[in-house]
Amino acid sequence: MSTSPSKKQNDAIRGQARFFELLHAGLSSAALRCALKLNIADIINSHNGPMTLSQIAQGIGSPSLNVGGLSRLMRFLVYKQVFDETHQPGHEEPLFALNECSKFLIQDAKNTLAPIAMSFTEPLMFAPFYNLNQAIEEGCTAALKTYGVEVFELFSSNPELNKVFNQSMACRTRFELDAIMSTYDFGSLKGTLVDVGGGIGVILNEIVTKYPHLKGVNFDLPHVVSSAPSYEGVTHVGGNMFQAIPPADSYLIKSILHNWSDDKCIQVLKNCQKSITKRDGKVIIVDIILTPGGNDVFEASRINMDLIMLASFVGGKERTEADWKTVLEEAGFPYYNIIKIPTIVSIIEAYME
Repeated sequence: MSTSPSKKQNDAIRGQARFFELLHAGLSSAALRCALKLNIADIINSHNGPMTLSQIAQGIGSPSLNVGGLSRLMRFLVYKQVFDETHQPGHEEPLFALNECSKFLIQDAKNTLAPIAMSFTEPLMFAPFYNLNQAIEEGCTAALKTYGVEVFELFSSNPELNKVFNQSMACRTRFELDAIMSTYDFGSLKGTLVDVGGGIGVILNEIVTKYPHLKGVNFDLPHVVSSAPSYEGVTHVGGNMFQAIPPADSYLIKSILHNWSDDKCIQVLKNCQKSITKRDGKVIIVDIILTPGGNDVFEASRINMDLIMLASFVGGKERTEADWKTVLEEAGFPYYNIIKIPTIVSIIEAYME
């Protein structure tokens, strides 16, 4: 005679299931990389409709293709809700279709997320996570333990890896920029806007093009701005944000401060505070705000990003609102306003008065 499992037994079963789910989580990333390498999303997209496995195999075009392996890959990706599987009358084989997830894997699409996937799953990029324990035990970065140098030093000596990383960052910026520009009113700003750590000026160019009454100053390290293209209404200035920042009415700091410790962030913000030309000027920070226990659809990604910061940068971290409040107050910005936007980052307006 069988008996129903007790609550304790059910809890143990669920615990085991959760353990193996976490243990095998990396297989999802590997499967996404595999799908990108095989161009599966592009093949289905070019067909303009659902495809059979045989048709996908033909599209891949490998003379020694393991069709059984392809079938198992698609079964996995359908289970993970990356592709949809449908059955239609007249088709013995199931049909595979794009869905809202796999559309982002189309590599020749404007809204592709493929560069981010290829960067994250690049073996050399992922390697530091295997040394995460040393980062915690020894107070260093896992990147340093893995490469012998810090992340950006590695990129400077590895052009191909640097290209993969830059493509990933450009892709992320495109997505976040749409959300930022459609939500935040840069048109209310006056005078000069300095983008601190603005790279080659892509974001500032978008802002000044839409709001030509603003004078844009793109501020970054000299070797970065030296390769920046010319934009109407934007001046490129080289320098070190930890030493001095050009004077302005407002400052934009996007996805920079999470790379640095609280002390370093305070140093940068104090330099902004010293250089603001008017007391009612503001610093516009675009960065992640952690909400532990929150149910936002991007919260898991934000928590994941914090672990990436731990592995990659000395003192780098994602911050809660309380963390940001402490940093801002220490830097001389006791007032702030948070603007939620439909992406992983938020906008923080920081004021002196």
